[in-house]
Amino acid sequence: MTSIGLQRLMFVYLCLVWGTTWIAMKTATVVVPPALFAGLRWVAAGVVMLVVLRLRGRLRLPWAHMRRLCVVSVLLIALNQIFMMYGLRLVSSGLAAVVNCALTPLTLLGFSVALGQERVTKRAIWAMGLGVCGVCVLFGPAAVSGRLDAAEILGAALIILGTLTYSAGSVLARPVMGVVSPFLVAGLVNLLGGVLLLVLAMLFEPGAWAAADLRWGAGPWWAFVYLLGPAAVVASTIYFFLVRDWGASKAGNFAFVSPIIAVLLGVVLSGEALHPIDAVGMAMMLGAAWVALRVG
Repeated sequence: MTSIGLQRLMFVYLCLVWGTTWIAMKTATVVVPPALFAGLRWVAAGVVMLVVLRLRGRLRLPWAHMRRLCVVSVLLIALNQIFMMYGLRLVSSGLAAVVNCALTPLTLLGFSVALGQERVTKRAIWAMGLGVCGVCVLFGPAAVSGRLDAAEILGAALIILGTLTYSAGSVLARPVMGVVSPFLVAGLVNLLGGVLLLVLAMLFEPGAWAAADLRWGAGPWWAFVYLLGPAAVVASTIYFFLVRDWGASKAGNFAFVSPIIAVLLGVVLSGEALHPIDAVGMAMMLGAAWVALRVG
């Protein structure tokens, strides 16, 4: 188990990187079909990680746990990406942010308690409540500005399903990491989930075959490199380490911090307005993460 100080540094890295991925994803997916891009990204990440293990002589496939890891890869990568990407086509970014950011820590805690990995504590309740309130303050006005027609309701349902599959996959992966390196687990899950996502994209996604020639231009390729290295290989490994050492619900508090990074980047890079009420919401979300992560 890593030290508390290192764990917190890893958590900060996770929040910073996953708070910036929206820029890269937006750059890439206006040119490349989203499922194809995501599938290639996760396949490449898995291959890189497994090759590193092979070169270091540490690649030993955990055959006894492969069935569970296959289930985790379907939930955590393939289904999550499909539900999220197509849900975002039907709802505003504000509504998607509220649903995903508020539900991720809650569903992680729910699955962890249901499977006997964690228990509900007063600190967890305070952190979840404060964080959800902060999310609603920060994103609430944008979330309720939609028409809430049938398409928007369907989109919100898809975001919820994506959050549920992500949380279930995270919790199911934790027992394996008691006996298997989180780096190996991350590599296998990324590869298996990415292959399934890539197959589905080639079979069903419009434009996937045309974009498979990889002539995307400089912007999407720079986005791919960033999403592959810092955001997939490094950050996904850190996430699995934190799930192993902290539990899924505590690690899931990145969902209260990463959106703040995204909002601040919008202010700095795009000149978006930051209102006082936004600062209140962000302070509440940071407070939730501090309550959840502090020692004692």
